[in-house]
Amino acid sequence: MISILLILLYLVSTTELYQLLKIPELVEHYFEHKKMNPDMPVIAFFKTHYNHPVKDGDYGKDQKLPFIIHAKPLNLVFTLQQNFRLEAQDRFFKKPVSHKMPSKDEDHCFKGFTESVWEPPRF
Repeated sequence: MISILLILLYLVSTTELYQLLKIPELVEHYFEHKKMNPDMPVIAFFKTHYNHPVKDGDYGKDQKLPFIIHAKPLNLVFTLQQNFRLEAQDRFFKKPVSHKMPSKDEDHCFKGFTESVWEPPRF
């Protein structure tokens, strides 16, 4: 869980994924337009704001929509206390299973694979 959280935080802070955090503003802005024009479908809303943007009365709100303006990504900084410890319990980890690799013979062929289907063609 910690690794997934750290990967997500890294991706949100270093890529355009932070734009997805603006989706609630997109929904709210759509409902504002829907209140003014009840017949407006979602496709018309997206065409108005993304395909053919217009400087109108709500231009300031339009600029806050996702993927309109590409700004510097969000930077997240984490600090840990000096005596921070992370302990893992044994019940979460499985013991590694060792797999033996077949050894090579003098012809540099893997032993045990000579009768295999995957054997290379012979001359």
